[in-house]
Amino acid sequence: MQKVRGILIGRMQPVHNGHMEVIKKILTEVDEIIIGIGSAQLSHELKDPFTAGERIVMLNQALSDINVDSSRYYIIPMQDINFNAIWTSHVKMLTPPFSIVYSGNPLVKRLFEEDGIDVRQPPLYDRLHLSGSEVRKRILADEDWMELVPRATVDLINEIDGVSRLKSLSVKEISDL
Repeated sequence: MQKVRGILIGRMQPVHNGHMEVIKKILTEVDEIIIGIGSAQLSHELKDPFTAGERIVMLNQALSDINVDSSRYYIIPMQDINFNAIWTSHVKMLTPPFSIVYSGNPLVKRLFEEDGIDVRQPPLYDRLHLSGSEVRKRILADEDWMELVPRATVDLINEIDGVSRLKSLSVKEISDL
């Protein structure tokens, strides 16, 4: 019997509890999930402070911590190509075959639908608080951000001194006058 495999692509900057809830929900609908780490080429920027490798570690450990069998998921870094006409082919080249795309992004939905692939809107969980933007904002404001992320994300951010990284990235450059 052929396995049903779905794909979810996100920047995961950083991995937060909303990502984990979406992944758990998707795993009730498919045998395997491909998790694309989007914008893999970006790091050390205010909006994208973590490397693809750091995000993979966060996600892999967070999934392990909730006892998701590692044979049920693939984590694949995906660089942006900024060429919409061939983007779905690019994604398919990087991944195992899949039959369902989970995305709330209108462009992603449109591109995969035009490619004849079933696209489903994943549920959103407390989107007001559970977003990478909110986590990064709270880190910069010295507010409680750890409640929004899995323990694995806290551990990795602490390991790499990610709070300091983010804060240093938020400092505006001083230009010579």
